Order: sequence, then structure tokens, then C-alpha cells
Amino acid sequence: MRQAIHSKVVASAPGATNEAWADVIAAAEADPHARIPGSLRHDHQPDVDVALSVKIKSAAVLVPLVTRGNGFTVLLTRRPEHLSEHPGQVSFPGGRVEPEDRGPVETALRETEEEVGLPRARVEVAGRLENYLVGTGYRVTPVVGFVDPPAAYAPDATEVAEVFEVPLEFVLDPANYRREKIRTPGFERHFHVLEHNGHVVWGATAG
Repeated sequence: MRQAIHSKVVASAPGATNEAWADVIAAAEADPHARIPGSLRHDHQPDVDVALSVKIKSAAVLVPLVTRGNGFTVLLTRRPEHLSEHPGQVSFPGGRVEPEDRGPVETALRETEEEVGLPRARVEVAGRLENYLVGTGYRVTPVVGFVDPPAAYAPDATEVAEVFEVPLEFVLDPANYRREKIRTPGFERHFHVLEHNGHVVWGATAG
């Protein structure tokens, strides 16, 4: 199972994307005021673009595949309600790439350790998925890693309200996703939604 996941990660890692996606990334990095779609991957179904004048910021998240006795699970976090950005939303552990980070992999491991108390020594990095641009101007690099789970997580209460896991088999089944949309003055945004045991995963995380 691990070998199969490794193969899929390598196949979808940066460098395996098509020219159109490479052009989008190059333009976004070259122009601090580039038009950034609300949600864009090289293989996505076209959504309504949201024109934003923002400087592209680099971020990274860890997609943790936790080894359990009955298979893999995907670790997710729920953000506290008091946060000014995305309160209460479900997300992967991660954050902005800091100047001292040597790259997105280090960012993902550092942020995961800070947010959920998962030591980086317990994470075996498998590889990277394609970058994901979001409407707030972040270019997010998802880093996939196998996790040897600790006896318990130690989340930072200022950043994480809850740590939970969803079976990988459930996450990988397209039948468990639905498409929704939000209409606001000037645009219409489409996004994916995944629900499991009362948790609602949507937006870039579900994407």
C-alpha cells in the first residue's frame, strides 16, 4: 500500500504537471499583482475566476497518512472559532513558508510539529503534490507523509481546536464528495465538500 501511494505521489509531483499549469505558476510568481483564480489546479474543472490584486505568498501543508491497524487514515485539524482567518474550518496542519525554512517540506513539518505536537521524526515524507493556488493569494504546496502515530497528539490550543482522523479509503472515494457554490456580489465560487462523522471538510482542503 505504501509503495502504491509513493508511486501516485511521484506521478503527480511538480514536474509532472502540464504546460498550462506551469505557465500559470510562472506568471503568478513573476507578477505580484497577477489575476489569481479562486481555485486552480492543472486538472480542475473550470470555476469562475476571482480577480484579486495580491502578492503571491508561499505556504505548505502536511497531508499526514497515519498508519493504523486497519489501514491508513488522514489526519486533519479544526481551527478555533476565535481566529480572524478561517475560524472553525477544517484544514491540514501547515502555514506560511518562513524565510528560515529551507523549503515547503520543512515548512510543513515545522508547522505540524508546532500545531499538533507531532514530532517530525515520526513523519516519513513520501513526496509533494502539485501546488494549489487559492483566492487569498497563497500558493500552497501539499507534502504527503506517512505518520507513525504517537500515543496522543498535543495540539496548540491557540491554533488548533481539534485533531481528528478520517479513513483514507473514505477520502479517496469520489462518491463521498459533492459540489456546492457560494454567490456573492460580483462572482460565484464553486467548491468541493466532504463530510465524515459530523466534520465538514470544504474549500482548498477538500480540493
